[in-house]
Amino acid sequence: MSLLNFRRKDAPAAPANSPQVEAFLKDYSIEVMPRTAEKVENFRDLLPEATRVYIAHIEGTPIEDMVATAKRLNTDGYKVMPHFPARIIKDRATLANWIAMYQGEADVNQALLLAGGVAEPHGEFSDSMQLMETGLFDDAGFKRLHVAGHPEGNRDIDATGTANVDAALKWKNDFQTRTDAEMAIATQFAFEAKPIIAWADGLRDAGITLPVHIGIAGPAKLQTLIKFAIACGVGPSLKVLQKRAMDVTKLLLPYEPTEVVAELAAHKAANPDFNISHVHFFPLGGIKTNANWAIENGGASTVPANASL
Repeated sequence: MSLLNFRRKDAPAAPANSPQVEAFLKDYSIEVMPRTAEKVENFRDLLPEATRVYIAHIEGTPIEDMVATAKRLNTDGYKVMPHFPARIIKDRATLANWIAMYQGEADVNQALLLAGGVAEPHGEFSDSMQLMETGLFDDAGFKRLHVAGHPEGNRDIDATGTANVDAALKWKNDFQTRTDAEMAIATQFAFEAKPIIAWADGLRDAGITLPVHIGIAGPAKLQTLIKFAIACGVGPSLKVLQKRAMDVTKLLLPYEPTEVVAELAAHKAANPDFNISHVHFFPLGGIKTNANWAIENGGASTVPANASL
């Protein structure tokens, strides 16, 4: 019998700030945008040195602002991972220029490659696989490439089901095996542990061995989370927020990811080979609020200089 067919151990949720949660939050990452980063006077007051910080590239953001944010974060001692959204990159020359700017001005050597949130490509690229196939990241000596994952599917790619998303992840997994790229899957956020666990186990059963950095929405007002969840296509676990919104006693209280993190932490502790290796925060209620929640729950993000994550 294949090990992949063994039944996973179920585990009760770990209490907040427990050793299990602390271990699960170790080396977490967080996402910022140039405009949100500008509001943070000093990142060192919030994030431990060597935290991996993704910089989201929203359509219309000048590349100069992206690079300036990357330079600031790198100078402050963080591992900077800018987004490269395929559909807003006009052509190969533009991609090469972005890579050169990040390297030359901000000493960046890792990237998150994704299709991007626009419906129609602005140029010759429509998905992250095309970016990878250019060879430009390898030529530039990028050490790490992350790709997007969708625990609840992606309606922009699959109107129904997950066939195209699954095929894309299989291609990316194969890309890692035939190259020397260090890769991981960074996912969209979700609010319920069981669908996340089922999705991650499904990847493993399909032979996809890329480690998963699970997207978690940080503390925020309930209305804010519902708005972002609908805009980002979050599916089944949206009902967790909708159920909370129906409870008058909870409606005005900010959402915190304590429950989903505790359940995933307990599952990881009971199943050490579980392929979710890190937590990636979306600070929808603010970077400071998210960072403080992580600190209060035992989160540490110091990465040893020789670590490969």
